[in-house]
Amino acid sequence: MGYIQELRKLIGTRPIIMVGVAVIVKNEKDQVLLQKRTDSGDWGTIGGALELGESLEEAAARELYEEAGLAASSFQFVTVLSGEAFYYKYPHGDEVYNVVAVYEAAGIAGTPRINDDEGLELKYFSLNDPIANLNPMGRMILTRAGYLK
Repeated sequence: MGYIQELRKLIGTRPIIMVGVAVIVKNEKDQVLLQKRTDSGDWGTIGGALELGESLEEAAARELYEEAGLAASSFQFVTVLSGEAFYYKYPHGDEVYNVVAVYEAAGIAGTPRINDDEGLELKYFSLNDPIANLNPMGRMILTRAGYLK
């Protein structure tokens, strides 16, 4: 059981500040890898919350493997996103104010595959075309990090 799940047992669904990462994976066509989420059924970026004692880069590597079955030789820091706009209420009721460190993964090894129960599908999308059913948090991350216009 992870840190956030343990915390939720104590405080329920009340809003918390959650520090996490979003990992941007691009292919040779400059398309970005997105995950169709189990909880909401829409597309979002790869990423998640830090565990106790974990660095942002360690969280990026862990989330990339957990959610997409991939490894990266390095992670390039892009930006940190936070504030009122990063409030999110999960479909099951948990509320968070996200602080998201965005990293771009380089030197990708492996073939994208669903590797946990958080995703239904993985797919590369062009950033030059509208992405149908992109969740609001994923859209905000990609826009504010400079990937979408």
